[in-house]
Amino acid sequence: MTTPRFGGPAELAAALDSVGYLPDTGLAAAAFLALRLRRPLFLEGDPGVGKTAFAQAMADVLDAELIRLQCYGGIDASQALYDWNFPRQILELRAAREAAGGTPDVTSLYTREFLVRRPILKAVETSPSVLLVDEIDRADDEFEALLLEVFENNSVSIPELGTIGGAVPPLVVLTSNRTREVHDALKRRCLYHWIDHPDLPREVEILRRRVDGLPDELAGQVAAAMRRLRSANLVKPPGVAEAIDLARAAVELGERSLTDTLADAALGTVAKHHDDRAEVRRLLAPAPLVASGSSAGPDLPDRVDLPDRVDLPDLPNRVDLPDRVDLPDRPRS
Repeated sequence: MTTPRFGGPAELAAALDSVGYLPDTGLAAAAFLALRLRRPLFLEGDPGVGKTAFAQAMADVLDAELIRLQCYGGIDASQALYDWNFPRQILELRAAREAAGGTPDVTSLYTREFLVRRPILKAVETSPSVLLVDEIDRADDEFEALLLEVFENNSVSIPELGTIGGAVPPLVVLTSNRTREVHDALKRRCLYHWIDHPDLPREVEILRRRVDGLPDELAGQVAAAMRRLRSANLVKPPGVAEAIDLARAAVELGERSLTDTLADAALGTVAKHHDDRAEVRRLLAPAPLVASGSSAGPDLPDRVDLPDRVDLPDLPNRVDLPDRVDLPDRPRS
């Protein structure tokens, strides 16, 4: 991929910023090197941290077509590389047989006219393009081996047609939620970057950009709540996507702060597992320790200062007692 060219990671980061994606320094550097070295970029991280959104942002800044391949268990070449249009081939075969009155040439059915291009072949032939291989960890081991030829030669081998290649390789972005370990043979051919959850200021800025009409105070409260939830022991911790959904729900509900009412109404935007609902509800809008009103107890000081040390008077280490005590004789009656 040669156009547009960027002078360095900072320039690429500014371009991504202009299309609404805020990368960290490491991600911008990895993406810049992937462009210059023409290597696939392998992104790992928790769900919802922006791996898929990064591929879309790169397609925007490169003015390229985004071609997405969603991986799943059992995916093979016919879903990823190419396939043949069998219904059309059968119709063509019948028409040729009726016209010729005999057996037609079967080889004429395996031409580009009947070829169905799947995402990988389409990306190889399209320039410029960004190929997103999404959730590669869901695919089988055999599918990883299938990708190696494409990454090595930027080509797809079709027995009936030969090898189809492209002049300019696409930018390949592979994502993984780490449900399983991807083989080293595939990782060695990629540049690697781990995308972590954003820090508080960057998540606040992401919310401001992605949610129209979001008050600054609410953006800070939502980002702070996400940090509490990610540090809790949840089955499915929320990502940036859940933070954006919660902020949008707040705007739609007319809320300007993170209240108990919002936490109840928008619980489903954040809690994605039944076992997490109670803990998510508690951490979204923590209740005050003492309720306000006449039923509340007396005001207590926030802090009671105690002396560091209390000096006691010196006491003797030992009390000497007499060895024997003589008692008076008992009087006789």
